[in-house]
Amino acid sequence: MSISEQIEQHIKDAMRAREEHRLTTLRMVKSALKSKEIDKRAPLDEKETLSTLSTLIKQRKDSVEQFTKGGRPELAAKEEKEIALIESYMPKAIGEAEVTATVKAVIAEMGSPTMKDMGNVMKATMAKFGGARVDGKLVSETVKRELAGK
Repeated sequence: MSISEQIEQHIKDAMRAREEHRLTTLRMVKSALKSKEIDKRAPLDEKETLSTLSTLIKQRKDSVEQFTKGGRPELAAKEEKEIALIESYMPKAIGEAEVTATVKAVIAEMGSPTMKDMGNVMKATMAKFGGARVDGKLVSETVKRELAGK
């Protein structure tokens, strides 16, 4: 069953269970996927669907940050719930330990790169992860930390 089909089924389940927040979040996800499909003028494949979901997660994380800065914890909590629900459709994210190990391996392969080579190190690291879900911000911070430690 594809992610879109799962979402469709979960919308029906949320309607039956009268879970209002879950229902609105799933409808928003379905709408974003449909919009992307219309823009493409063809059905989305799994990779494009996952890409759209990661964009939605990134938007929610930015919102959480802004709401927290603005002193609106109730809205930040609402966004956090949406992030958790959307992430349930994504493959498991790569953890910090694995990111650090991969960054160290890439730096070792490249010889002794400097901070000027950060872009190249980032590119090589992200290529190592391939299609796996990894937080770019975490990779960036890890690369900076490792290069600064040299």
